[in-house]
Amino acid sequence: MSHGYVGVQWNRNKKVYDIALWVAILTYVVGFFVVSMLTHSGAEAFVPMTLLMRAFGSLALILLTMILCIGPLARIDSRFIPLLYNRRHMGVSMFVVALIHGVLVLIWYHGVGVINPIDSVFNSPGSFYLSSDVPFQRFGFIALMIFLLMAATSHDYWNTNLGAPVWKALHMLVYVAYALVIAHVAYGAMQDEAVGLTPALMIVSLIVVAGLHLLTAFGFSSSEVKQRPSDWVRVGTWQLIPDNTAVVVQVGNDERVAVFRYEGNKIAAVSNVCEHQNGPLGEGCVVDGLITCPWHGFQYQLEDGCSPAPFTEKIATYRVKLEGSEILLDPKPLPKGTPREITVISDLLAASSGSNSSVTGEVSKHA
Repeated sequence: MSHGYVGVQWNRNKKVYDIALWVAILTYVVGFFVVSMLTHSGAEAFVPMTLLMRAFGSLALILLTMILCIGPLARIDSRFIPLLYNRRHMGVSMFVVALIHGVLVLIWYHGVGVINPIDSVFNSPGSFYLSSDVPFQRFGFIALMIFLLMAATSHDYWNTNLGAPVWKALHMLVYVAYALVIAHVAYGAMQDEAVGLTPALMIVSLIVVAGLHLLTAFGFSSSEVKQRPSDWVRVGTWQLIPDNTAVVVQVGNDERVAVFRYEGNKIAAVSNVCEHQNGPLGEGCVVDGLITCPWHGFQYQLEDGCSPAPFTEKIATYRVKLEGSEILLDPKPLPKGTPREITVISDLLAASSGSNSSVTGEVSKHA
């Protein structure tokens, strides 16, 4: 989130993440080139331009696979959440890698004729009747245009001016682009006699991406507790919630509540839905005393569900109480931005948090 579209939270961790990402990208490209040169010599040797195209193309598929897996992995295991916070950076980097691959292809295969290279891509001979003759480059070009559109609209300026529903629908095109990339590889590199590890890479990508999405689609989540609404919903013991994170409680058919523990001994519950683009707040964490959405960094105060000034977003809040060491949740939401008492675990209970033992203590409440 940013006021006046100024980036926030550009801290040392994000800079280190970007440096590490690009060091890994360059290492992969150099390693791919060197290993291919060493393992294919003489009559089997590749032209250097072909190696560069394959290096950047295979890397783009690997990065795209990782991007599509980050969301499901973060739902399954909270240790992947830091990757979720930086997924946009990886997406833009993936586009740059794919763009380099596409430019190299245009130069090598379409840049020496009298026809415009892009026209040449769409007017080259080909047929959809034979798998070996399918004009696969068209699939890759269309996918690249989708990646360009997504990278160009990744800034908060477009989030705000397009509106959440339109922006979200636009970026869901990543799945269309992924299908086009798979078709591009299946009808392109895999038709070559010297495909190397390309078939394995594509098959592994399909299995992993589809498997993780199906797993989360059927409701598997390490941080979700499903309950039926009642007077008070039993969430579980507070010791099971890592500090500065949440568990998500489903009450009724659709309503989800994020129950946070923070500062070691405080419990607060809010709606799980971010006002920005319906992001899952319960999959985020508390940063500098504020709930931080894992999708785009929108933040909310724990005491009242309001965004800090000058922002105006508000989310619903919920009442909680302790029965021994067990958290009880009132499933009836309070109006958005409503302050309520924060449940504070007594010093006796807080001191036992490292032992995982069930203890009972006094509960004090502060406004």
